[in-house]
Amino acid sequence: MAVNVESRLSAHLRGLAERGEKALGMFITSGFPDLNATPDLLDAIDAGGADFIELGMPFSDPLAEGIPIQRSSARALEAGVTMAKTLEYARDFTSRSDTPLLLMGYGNPVMQYGISNFFRDARSSGVEGVILPDVLPDPESPFFRSAAEHGVDTVCLVSPTTPTARLEHIDRLSSGFVYAVSVTGVTGANTGDASPILDYLRRVKQTVRENALMVGFGIRSAENVRTMVSEADGAIVGSALVNLVADVWDGEAGSRAERLAAVTAFVADLKSGTRS
Repeated sequence: MAVNVESRLSAHLRGLAERGEKALGMFITSGFPDLNATPDLLDAIDAGGADFIELGMPFSDPLAEGIPIQRSSARALEAGVTMAKTLEYARDFTSRSDTPLLLMGYGNPVMQYGISNFFRDARSSGVEGVILPDVLPDPESPFFRSAAEHGVDTVCLVSPTTPTARLEHIDRLSSGFVYAVSVTGVTGANTGDASPILDYLRRVKQTVRENALMVGFGIRSAENVRTMVSEADGAIVGSALVNLVADVWDGEAGSRAERLAAVTAFVADLKSGTRS
């Protein structure tokens, strides 16, 4: 059930559009590459100019994720990250930054935490929205009802195989934005030839009118971002950032400050692709 009052996330994205700027969203897994890294990584991403950040909630069976995010989730769980810790990271970040923060993950950990408890605590932690790819978009779902009750946006996903009637339904139900998966498959998949993706985004954009349209999966560079936002309101990058963090954290060279600076520089380069 889409909220009637414009949410802070929606207003933020609308403000970008009014300035002629497209949005950049960045994904990083909570507790990866270690429990102490997440607060600094969130700040580094923020410093790079991300317009919103998705903090991944690790899960043992992340079906929609490619190998990089699967590995980051496994590593975070091995390190001992919990839902409570993820909410603590969120609360800490939102206490010092106005950049919208979303949580992304799967329904099972939310149910284990308690659906109503989760959305209550997400809201009190400053979380603006939640993305749960395996939860069916149903207004009577306890997920959607609890999210609406606590004022948390619910972002729904569409794919190249989503029919028009389903797009209309998802647009009505989503709040914050609609997440367009660029290719059928898992995160990190190579987008290849962009032409079919742009055709698909044009089709979706004709139907999705109540929400901004963000595109994700397989976006790795500023040039990828620039191409995709020609037919969308913004782009989301996840696996490429997770790969970078794994490389710089596990490499032998560089101080912690230099590693974080590399993350900030990567995000800033991607953000350059959103500006006309």
